[in-house]
Amino acid sequence: MQLRPYQQEAIEALFDYWASEPGNPLIDLATGTGKSLVMATTIQRLLEGWPDMRILIATHVAELIEQDFKELTGLWPWAPAGILSAGLGQRNTYAQILFAGIQTAHTKAAQIGHVDVLMVDEAHLIPPKANTMYGRFIEALRAINPDLKIVGLTATPFRLGSGRLDEGDDRLFDKVVYTYGIADGIRDGYLSPLVSKGMTTEFDLSGVAKKGGDYVPGALQDAVDQDEVTRAAVDEIVGYGRDRRSWMAFCSGVKHAHHVRDEIRSRGFSAEVVTGETPAPERRRIIEDFKAGRIRCLTNNSVLTTGFNAPGVDLIAALRPTLSPSLYVQAVGRGTRLAPGKTNCLVLDFAGWVMTHGPVDDVRARKPGKGQGEAPVKVCPECFSLVHASARVCADCGNEFEFEEKPKHKATADSAPILSTAEPEWLPVTGRRFRYHDKPGGTDSVRVDFDCGLTVHKMWVCPEHKGFAKQKADRFWAQHGGTMPAPKGVQEWLDREGELRMTAEISVRPSGRYFEVVGVRPAVEMREAA
Repeated sequence: MQLRPYQQEAIEALFDYWASEPGNPLIDLATGTGKSLVMATTIQRLLEGWPDMRILIATHVAELIEQDFKELTGLWPWAPAGILSAGLGQRNTYAQILFAGIQTAHTKAAQIGHVDVLMVDEAHLIPPKANTMYGRFIEALRAINPDLKIVGLTATPFRLGSGRLDEGDDRLFDKVVYTYGIADGIRDGYLSPLVSKGMTTEFDLSGVAKKGGDYVPGALQDAVDQDEVTRAAVDEIVGYGRDRRSWMAFCSGVKHAHHVRDEIRSRGFSAEVVTGETPAPERRRIIEDFKAGRIRCLTNNSVLTTGFNAPGVDLIAALRPTLSPSLYVQAVGRGTRLAPGKTNCLVLDFAGWVMTHGPVDDVRARKPGKGQGEAPVKVCPECFSLVHASARVCADCGNEFEFEEKPKHKATADSAPILSTAEPEWLPVTGRRFRYHDKPGGTDSVRVDFDCGLTVHKMWVCPEHKGFAKQKADRFWAQHGGTMPAPKGVQEWLDREGELRMTAEISVRPSGRYFEVVGVRPAVEMREAA
């Protein structure tokens, strides 16, 4: 089988690392770019060079074990391979190439015996602590072979709440040796583009407890699984999904997944649910029917974020708020595979994933502060001054930076761009307010609040400043038909705001985890353009 250029590069990077460094490498390949083939080719190459080598491939779900096994045997039909997985009904512990489910294998290191290379698929799921299934299993394998090599493959090289997989004192992996991300795959034509659309009706999650860096599951489901919100969300899903063939809904719990399924069925669309409680035979049947197009919508309680390959998925409904960047990237990745007749995948971001984590191709791992090193900086989007990353207000122009507010769950989908490469998006403005922004010890400014649905986007104009900030304020005033000369002070601006035409649209673009207003269109300009 012919490898794609990046797949060949990933394998070469891995062997180059092994030839020069003693640690455990990590390969970062976006969902849908063929990790299984990279793994299979690596295994074949290893055994061609070292025929007596023993290789163990560990992962966490039966579908992924079976997928990886089939990829290898499709490439190499006579591979000396076997499967150790209770979920698949196979108990092989002696094969030279052993594909194992960690839940089955973690107590069987002694039966498995000597292993030279441990390959971990979906390596981001390895917990940082040693006293876990993976931790105890690796320790037991190393007791048998202290020279054990470990290589990880993942689409998200970071874990929830603990930073990157290759950083920290307790890290298992030493270095990411190769990265091929979502933006790379879309650019090169190997992945489907992602788009997001919607409006914003919000449900407050501020009372939902957090534990281990994410929302407590039971409390989250109680907050999200509200009949009125579910009905409104499903109305939105059906409205956007009528012309799309294959929908996935990531829900906030088992009950929520069933309720979403029932609401979709009540509107005349076929739907099924898969949860951790679904019996294996029924789960396989449902997934096969979904892939074959016999089921329009598949709801789940986030059990299908990894190890699930359905290229036809062209709509993802995000109904599960999360603070986990890995969960976000993995879930969205279910829609990035190519399929005949599929032009893109629409992500309905009810859960505010993009607002929480930023565009999916620019997600950063959250790092715990260590109190050392040089302080980070950011650029003020209003006057382009460099300020400390923790600053809430720009010292030069008075711009008040956006910080994450109370998490919201939306009954209608957020329209924030899901890719950082997306063009700035024009949003209709339904309301506008000018407010006096008092800056103690500095120069005051005018805060402008634009209502776009129920989302409020903010910008600052600075009539009392000098240079670029003042020019920007004067331009806004002139654009909106205000009598010149423009106001020289904040209070004068507020006193004369009646001179200004309404703003019809604003243009916003992603800026890290937030969004900045980069353009305005007054109402009269819209009429003249028509």
